[in-house]
Amino acid sequence: MPHGLHCLHDRSRRALRFVLAAAAAVLPSLVTASPATAHAAQTAQVAGFAAACPTAGFVFQHYSDSHDGIDIANDYGAPIYAVGDGEVINSGPAQGYGQWIRILHPDGTVTEYGHMYRREVAVGDRVTAGQLIALVGSEGQSSGPHLHLRVRVDTSTDKRGIDPEPYLAERGVGLPCTPGTGPRPKPLVYPVESGRVVSARSADGRLEVFAAGADGVHHAWQSQVNGAWSEWEPLGGPKGAELAIAPNADGRLELLALSGDVFQHRYQTSPSGGWSGWEGFGTGGRYVAAGANGDGRLEVFASGPEGVFHRYQTAPNSGWSGWEPTGGGPAAGRLGMEKSPDGRLEVFALNDKVFQHQYQTAVNGGWSSWEDFGVGGHDLTVDHNADGRLEVFASGPEGVFHRYQTNPTSWSGWEPTRGPAGSMLTSDRTPDGRVEVFAINGDVAMHMWQTGANAAYGDWTGFGVGGTEITAATNADGRIEVFGTSRAGVHHRWQTGFSTWSEWSWLNSSTGPAVT
Repeated sequence: MPHGLHCLHDRSRRALRFVLAAAAAVLPSLVTASPATAHAAQTAQVAGFAAACPTAGFVFQHYSDSHDGIDIANDYGAPIYAVGDGEVINSGPAQGYGQWIRILHPDGTVTEYGHMYRREVAVGDRVTAGQLIALVGSEGQSSGPHLHLRVRVDTSTDKRGIDPEPYLAERGVGLPCTPGTGPRPKPLVYPVESGRVVSARSADGRLEVFAAGADGVHHAWQSQVNGAWSEWEPLGGPKGAELAIAPNADGRLELLALSGDVFQHRYQTSPSGGWSGWEGFGTGGRYVAAGANGDGRLEVFASGPEGVFHRYQTAPNSGWSGWEPTGGGPAAGRLGMEKSPDGRLEVFALNDKVFQHQYQTAVNGGWSSWEDFGVGGHDLTVDHNADGRLEVFASGPEGVFHRYQTNPTSWSGWEPTRGPAGSMLTSDRTPDGRVEVFAINGDVAMHMWQTGANAAYGDWTGFGVGGTEITAATNADGRIEVFGTSRAGVHHRWQTGFSTWSEWSWLNSSTGPAVT
């Protein structure tokens, strides 16, 4: 339980109200003019975490070695708001606080609110950033009305919290703040899995899927959000291609197709609209991956016999640079991309002998040198945990292994998960933030999932018969949909509930392209 915090020992409530009134008189100019607040707004656009002002008032006690949080003075009965979206995991009496509320956010952090005289939410409630959750009080070990705000990096209560002020600033809120104001940054745009079948959501929420057959690329799309599928449409383009797809800053999807000595792309001419024809994009290669920078510019990586090269938009929704070497990388390596919580892209490349990665040294910036990441393997998938830590899965002759960040700059060693040998891999995240991994080889399809957000994995479970490729995407309502290919065509399977799935079926009345 939280320890008591003795606050405002030398102030009476009358003196506190006087100080609050004086602070309120200058608060609007502070909020408007503060360079720190302006910087926080810019930072939030990169961090992608949409925070909200917890309460009006000024910080009269800051975070320190002897104070595990901050105290914000305010009038008795003033509103307290949720800092971010999340789930209420504690709401009720608490030693020292009198009463408290704790909210678990999707990134795994917990915000803790204390000393309120009335609570407006209960355990299990889902809240949104800026939602009223309580009223300021002076319950527990306190000498005057205020909000004690603490931030923890996980759900434990026996570990010291982190400083709430930079935590809020990184998410767009500088203190003092005015509830209902401040930036509402867009969420981070994470890269989509590449391969011979890819799927992504259009700006209006409908999934679109592309599959590469021997006669070129085929396309199908949901006729309505979370709904049924169109018939397959042949698009031509490179035959037997590796595909990548990414959203432009304005919401238009862009598709890239690479096969041998042909590299082409096509793009939506308007968000959720029709598509351009195929246009040349390069001279060919082996594998491709694409993702969006923090500023919305797309960046594409392609592997070939001489390593890995990249090309990027010179401005959002705009033209492209020429191809540039990345300084090495595994020859003809399979590629995966993911995005760190601060918006930096990271690229992973794997062939049968070498596994390496490189990462941006700053958001929208240059790249590190390639660094060793393991021995070779067959395929890889990269995802992010609810707390933002990246996690990598790689398959080989002995099954599937994984490696995960222990902090933003350090990684665990490789750990076995068992799973199908020599399998193709994909992964996605459930609405509650758990990573789910899917694997398919010529004999079997299987999946495994985290038992909780940021937690360990359960055992691999059967998911169907064998095939050639697999990819997963998330519907607008959060349900994962999986696409599996074989020499017979393209099947799909989707969540019907939290842990239940449909059977495998064709997308529509035809089988779609055979993918070998």
